[in-house]
Amino acid sequence: MTKPLLLADFVRLPATMTAMACEGLSSRIDAVAAVAPHSHQFLRYHWFAAALAAQGGQAHTIMIEADRVPLVALPMVAIGPGWARLAAVPGSYWPFRSFPAYEGADASVFDALADSLAARVNALRIGPVYDDDPAAMALITAARGRGWAVLDRFIADSYLLDMAAEAVGGWPRNSTLRKNRFHEKHLADHGALEWEFLDGKALSNGGFDAMAAIEEKSWIAARTDGRDAKFTPTGHGAFWRQVASDPVIAGMLHAALLRVDGAPAAFSFDIDAGPLKYAIANSYDPAFAKHSPGKLLYYRNLADAMARGITRVDWGGGR
Repeated sequence: MTKPLLLADFVRLPATMTAMACEGLSSRIDAVAAVAPHSHQFLRYHWFAAALAAQGGQAHTIMIEADRVPLVALPMVAIGPGWARLAAVPGSYWPFRSFPAYEGADASVFDALADSLAARVNALRIGPVYDDDPAAMALITAARGRGWAVLDRFIADSYLLDMAAEAVGGWPRNSTLRKNRFHEKHLADHGALEWEFLDGKALSNGGFDAMAAIEEKSWIAARTDGRDAKFTPTGHGAFWRQVASDPVIAGMLHAALLRVDGAPAAFSFDIDAGPLKYAIANSYDPAFAKHSPGKLLYYRNLADAMARGITRVDWGGGR
């Protein structure tokens, strides 16, 4: 007489943890980003590749896998003199500079990452990141457990807008709408107003150029050397244009654009990560400053975001 054996009858062995390092960016970064929290799913291969193309550097990637399933991808580039064995996580300053990790990864995964990292570098620079960044904080905990020194530096407080709470309270207020209609009426004296919402494909097909044209007329061109402009050739334009070539990231990019009499007048550019919107950049043509074009556009942008299911807006750092 035979008795069937069920999977539950077997003792399940712990997952076999493997750390692998490769030269360049691993093609499996995307597999990890896909299972990361929504807030980190834009940290894909093309995100880091665009940073390397814009900023330079030769990448290496440490992958942590459990039973051949990738759980963490840590790209890094060497910095400083070679003998010092220093490295940094590449990427854009906006919205933060971190790395992807499986949302359910436990401490053993980051223990393996810290051990692999210790065999290759003496120091790793991460950031800027938020205090609750799941990947960075888990790695820091593992590193501290191994006697690593952790040096942190405060940059700024971040500001979050709870869109769900605003919706319950009745947003925007009628008084705000009246003021906006007043400004829009007088802004229209300069020409017909066109309000546009652009995805990554539309941005690549002229949207980035329109935003660059606004930046070239804005305060950033008048008061600075322009290196911090997001979309101009002398700023970070090459990075964002290359990032948009990834169809997954392109689907997260979102811009609101105001044209006055056909000419770009104001923009707002964001990354929509699930229900969270990262506000990356906004600007306007100072010729229309009297009528608050940036404010008018962003109210429309927030209303559009709310309609699409965005529940929080991260304004980034401020004083």
